[in-house]
Amino acid sequence: MKDRTGERLKRLRRSLAARNIQAALITGQDNRFYLSGFKAEDLGLAESAGALLITRHEQILLTDGRYDIQARKEAPGYQVVIYKKGLARQLRGIFQRLEVSSCAYEPAYISCSRFEHLTNTMPAVQWQPLGDILSRMRLIKDRHEHRQLKKAQEAAEKVFEMVLPEIVPGRSEKEIAFMILEGLYKEAEGPSFPPIVASGPNSALPHAMPGNRKIKKAEPVIIDMGARIGGYCSDMTRTIFCDEPSPELKEIYMTVKNAQDRAQRQVRPGMTCREADGLARKIINEAGFGRYFVHSLGHGVGIAIH
Repeated sequence: MKDRTGERLKRLRRSLAARNIQAALITGQDNRFYLSGFKAEDLGLAESAGALLITRHEQILLTDGRYDIQARKEAPGYQVVIYKKGLARQLRGIFQRLEVSSCAYEPAYISCSRFEHLTNTMPAVQWQPLGDILSRMRLIKDRHEHRQLKKAQEAAEKVFEMVLPEIVPGRSEKEIAFMILEGLYKEAEGPSFPPIVASGPNSALPHAMPGNRKIKKAEPVIIDMGARIGGYCSDMTRTIFCDEPSPELKEIYMTVKNAQDRAQRQVRPGMTCREADGLARKIINEAGFGRYFVHSLGHGVGIAIH
């Protein structure tokens, strides 16, 4: 991991130098992991596991005492600084020592109140949005990332095959969701997101929460699940029926399957996402279901599930 993060840091530093920015403050959980290997999860905007400060010659991981041991283990290339009176006060001393007068930050991953506290604590520092530097870097996966994603998908498929025989009439959505979670913790690091098990009318809700509803014969059951391995996520959706579905449901199912099959056959390198989406959308539109296709053909996966 150290070699990969070293190359990523070089690329980030080149981008910062091109914009004449001295440092970058990384507060987003996924970007923090991407640049350091530190896996600690934030418990919300109000409770962060820490931040990275990347300067032209130093990389510092700032966190609190709860993550001291974990930070030193997972981010060996970083200087770990434990703050006791908050991030802003600790940064002020570091900025003074390193003579930092300009710093990029991540607007999408810092609350207004926390950013206001930073600017009030360090009024002489020029703060600039980081922009899409890291998102563009993360778009293209290296071989290690490909391997992790493949392992995560294989783990999810294995768990699905284990759970599939248990999806029978009379089982509740919650029971199936629990089996999926149990399997994902056995075959992977855990789920990449809370699994969705939606039966009958609930299957029309893309992000339905598993409930006590019991599965009935011949109705659709949507399983949306993913595994996390090495910090990377898979994401898969499957639709099953416990018995022969009605002609209407079968028509809808086959329409989606045909659209997916066509896209898989015809997607090519260099094609835009809009063009790829259009391959599937055309079939769904022609079948008369276009107005119900409110999602898209797919989405990227990686450290984040979307």
